[in-house]
Amino acid sequence: MSEQTQNPEQEVELNEEVAQMEADVEAAVEAAEQHAEQEQSPEAEIAMLYAELEAAKQTIADQKDSVVRAAADVENMRRRAAQDVEKAHKFALEKFANELLPVIDNLERAIEFSDKENETLKPVLEGIDMTVKSFNDAVAKFGVEIVNPQGEQFNPDFHQAMSIQPSNDVTPNTVLAVMQKGYTLNGRLLRPAMVMVSKAADA
Repeated sequence: MSEQTQNPEQEVELNEEVAQMEADVEAAVEAAEQHAEQEQSPEAEIAMLYAELEAAKQTIADQKDSVVRAAADVENMRRRAAQDVEKAHKFALEKFANELLPVIDNLERAIEFSDKENETLKPVLEGIDMTVKSFNDAVAKFGVEIVNPQGEQFNPDFHQAMSIQPSNDVTPNTVLAVMQKGYTLNGRLLRPAMVMVSKAADA
């Protein structure tokens, strides 16, 4: 009985097939291991989704905070601009008003030092007095107010002490006399009133 033998070519082919099968098995095992590594439990997936959700919420909160701050900055800029415009309107006449004050001073001095007993001058003095009142009424319409603190307490914010006089008749720091009236424009000092201030008389 003769034995069945394989020729070398068949043996080589058989070895190649076995090697290919082993390679396919190894590849399948490796793919299965990678798939197992990539698969996550439902709990892990939920935890990952919660983490992504929290990160998205934080991003939204940061963006919202940025928008709020930007809106506040814009509102502050608008408010400052409105204040600047208001100040410009209120104090635009400051220089012009300061130019008018000496004119009013001179008209008041003309009345103060004139001979009021002179019948000839009376019509002139009345005209000057009316002019002063007209001036004062006109500037008052634009926020200019007179500071005439006769008999009031001395206020360094609006008064300038030109002299100090001892007196027992009034409390110390009382304005005894106004040498020159002061003026304000919408509450801001244009010119302080020049005054004489009392102090306690020496014992």
